[in-house]
Amino acid sequence: MSIKVLLADDHKMTREGLRSLLQDLTDVEVVAEAQTGLETIRLAKLHLPDMVIMDVAMPELNGIEATRRVLNECPGVKVIGLSMHSERQLVLRMLRTGASAYLLKNCGFHELAEAIRIVHRGGTYLTPAISNVLLEEITSIDQGGNDAESNGLTPREREVLQLIAEAKTSKEIADHLNISEKTVHSHRKKIMAKLKAKNIAELTRIAIRNGISSLE
Repeated sequence: MSIKVLLADDHKMTREGLRSLLQDLTDVEVVAEAQTGLETIRLAKLHLPDMVIMDVAMPELNGIEATRRVLNECPGVKVIGLSMHSERQLVLRMLRTGASAYLLKNCGFHELAEAIRIVHRGGTYLTPAISNVLLEEITSIDQGGNDAESNGLTPREREVLQLIAEAKTSKEIADHLNISEKTVHSHRKKIMAKLKAKNIAELTRIAIRNGISSLE
């Protein structure tokens, strides 16, 4: 039986390239493609793939938050993080969220194929370029500073923070999340207090540093 894979990446060329390579594997089937975090969740619930190959940086909902929700809402589905970024904090957050593997986009295709099979068997995989740095730190607590997770942001607040960092207006955020503008203002006030941010520019920097908003 084929390993069913959902591709999640906001770059069409990347998705097409991955699909083209994966379809040559006799034991892997690409069942769907998503270009945003929210679409990834919807398609994961619809298709229930064996795993999602998840870009860490995506619009609307980043790969870390999308991973969190996929794992919560689709029991049995596994996630492989795929990114061009090897920053320690991003990798740690992705793994702590529950991803079974983390690879860099400059890895060879044979490495991705190996990771897919290892994860399907119930294992975990870290690309060698980052494994030596992270193995002793995966279960450690991030050091202080303005960390969007350790400062207690709720999942909804992280969603609002990402949209703020993407330069969405309060009305756009309200429409996107199906909430009132008053609620958006309330969330923003709480986020700024929790992260000790003085303005939107500082919120944006914090969101980028914590992998909540795209670095790309």
